[in-house]
Amino acid sequence: MLCYFVAATDYVTDAERYGWSIVQRTVLAYDVVNGADWRHPDGEHEALTHLPVTQVSYHGAQAYCKWAGTRLPTYEEYWRWTKKDARPVIEKDVQMYPVAAVNLGGNVWEITTTENVWGEIRLAGGSFLCNDRTCDGTSVDRVLQVDKITGNYHISFVVLD
Repeated sequence: MLCYFVAATDYVTDAERYGWSIVQRTVLAYDVVNGADWRHPDGEHEALTHLPVTQVSYHGAQAYCKWAGTRLPTYEEYWRWTKKDARPVIEKDVQMYPVAAVNLGGNVWEITTTENVWGEIRLAGGSFLCNDRTCDGTSVDRVLQVDKITGNYHISFVVLD
């Protein structure tokens, strides 16, 4: 749906404005990649339409919500919402499972509206890069914050009506 939003509004995401974004290779290893944006999440290949849109910052997600007449969830709303998603959380071997088949809580980090005192927003869910040995991503108690301009290969957003 982001493509319809961009076509209708000519919106330029933060990653497009900067000409680069972060491509996380593992939980601990990442690169700053020229050309990485929502159209080319790894900076090279086109985004797959059956996977979540990534490389969108908080600002881009909020702009989309305004256009679509919807909103981002708070951190608490996100976790209540994921209880309705019956798909399994896959954490062990992402190479064996397509990311789109994963429960919301274990797919990509999701942008919420919950902020800390420094104005960073809290991410919910968990990344396909996480597993039981790294980042404990699908724990509701996990605290992960990001600034409002950062996009990443494993950060996306969901919306509430």
